[in-house]
Amino acid sequence: MIATCPFCDIIHRNAPVSVVYEDDTVLAFIPLHPVYPGACMVIPKQHIDHFTDIPDAIATQIMIVAQHIGRRIMEVYQPFKVGMAVHGFNVAHAHLHVFPQYDPLDIMFKHYAHVKDGKVSFEPKDLPPPDRAVLDEMARSIQISAPILRQI
Repeated sequence: MIATCPFCDIIHRNAPVSVVYEDDTVLAFIPLHPVYPGACMVIPKQHIDHFTDIPDAIATQIMIVAQHIGRRIMEVYQPFKVGMAVHGFNVAHAHLHVFPQYDPLDIMFKHYAHVKDGKVSFEPKDLPPPDRAVLDEMARSIQISAPILRQI
């Protein structure tokens, strides 16, 4: 664990978390600034900075969990689609965003976007986070049971 990693703090419960799913290798939770209700992240419990460095078995588990959560998001929030994105510039711990999409621009987190000095900038820290009870309820609404990894 990196001493300053906020996701490692969440994994070790040194920071509040609204859990959607957890097993031995991955944790899915509602971020502090969800783009829409139901938006969440799936992360490896092992501290890995770059998504491309995640071992294949863990990457597979992340995608299976994300797929199951995506199905719950479709059931509960009824968006047009469910998006998934690897971004990774704000926190140096690999993570997969899973979020409802209501229009094509939702993939770019348009709620955070603004133009500054001729460039599009995204500033989620400028948005007030919802109350923890609201985040917990979002997590409960899309919680999944343990996905089974099938042998192919």
